[in-house]
Amino acid sequence: MSGMLLCLVCTAALAAGTVLAPLPAAAAPEPGGAAASGGRSVPELLTDLQTLYREAEKATERFNATEEALTKQRAETERLEKALARTRLSLHDSRGAAGRLARQQYQSLSGLSPYVRLLLARDPQRALEQGHVIGQLARERAQTVGRLTGDARQAGELARRARKALDERIALTERRKKERDQVVERLRDVEELLASLTAEQLAELAELERGRVDEAQRELVASGALSGANAPSAAGERAVRYAVEQLGKPYQWGAEGPATYDCSGLTSEAWRAAGAEVPRTSQEQWARLERIELVDLRPGDLVVYFHDATHVALYLGDGMVVQAPRPGARVKVSPVAANPVLGAVRPDPGGEPLEHYVPPELPEGATDGSDEGYGVSYAPDAPVTSAR
Repeated sequence: MSGMLLCLVCTAALAAGTVLAPLPAAAAPEPGGAAASGGRSVPELLTDLQTLYREAEKATERFNATEEALTKQRAETERLEKALARTRLSLHDSRGAAGRLARQQYQSLSGLSPYVRLLLARDPQRALEQGHVIGQLARERAQTVGRLTGDARQAGELARRARKALDERIALTERRKKERDQVVERLRDVEELLASLTAEQLAELAELERGRVDEAQRELVASGALSGANAPSAAGERAVRYAVEQLGKPYQWGAEGPATYDCSGLTSEAWRAAGAEVPRTSQEQWARLERIELVDLRPGDLVVYFHDATHVALYLGDGMVVQAPRPGARVKVSPVAANPVLGAVRPDPGGEPLEHYVPPELPEGATDGSDEGYGVSYAPDAPVTSAR
């Protein structure tokens, strides 16, 4: 199943600034490959284009991961700042109380200890009562001093953590900008290659890839891996219906709806609409959700692709998935084997399958349109939707 074009972006590679690998050597021409620009055959061009898409995908994964980390860091910074404000207010109150105690001590008419006053008192009972009051005041003073010390210590620690959180937030913001620039650069490489091709070469590329996908799908079905006919859970059905409702919407890297999606943006939002929070990126979905065998697939499960889990789609049933393929394409229904399958995961492993399930009716043209997006403007500078 190798050699099929990606459907691009998903997930999270956390290493920022990683240098992308150089293009591999072009594959040997397949029989019938027409000569293309630069003397390369159509199969060689397909290999080059696949490599460019993978590089763009990896850059997008880093961007998505950093965007998600930045969202969490913003929340942490705001939480610390609010806690620091509360602690400073408490510290101010404690300092005021300590000041009042100091003034009272200074203005006291007697410097005698409560024990000496007890010994000198003519009325021992009254002295005992006074001693009780004095003791209570002493305890209150000790509590005030303790509270002042604790508030000062907590304020200092919170201030240190808030400064560190802000520094990390600034660093993440800068890293996100660099990773966004990398995505834009890689997508422009794709545009340049596509712009150098003729309409005939583009048609040959699309036909060659479709043939490879069809062959991979036949092999997968023949292996028995898709022999299961399982009903979804109630949440899985809701996720499927959400994904189907997004058919035809454009792919946009870094987006999670409602107008545009990248691949993991679609799957995470579909399950969010079903009432379940799943990780934002395909790599985290693969790492953290329960893995299942392909034969156990049921509608709503997630199919993860490529050895590094860089793409994901939502299983529709009957060997088909709903996916946001890659720049230039739209959300569509594709064969499971449209990309090299890594495995599958289930967001709701405890969900009971429905006794009666009626698949959603697909709109006309749900499978139309290639996954390639050849010749379509990628609008790399378009704004992206911030991750949650």
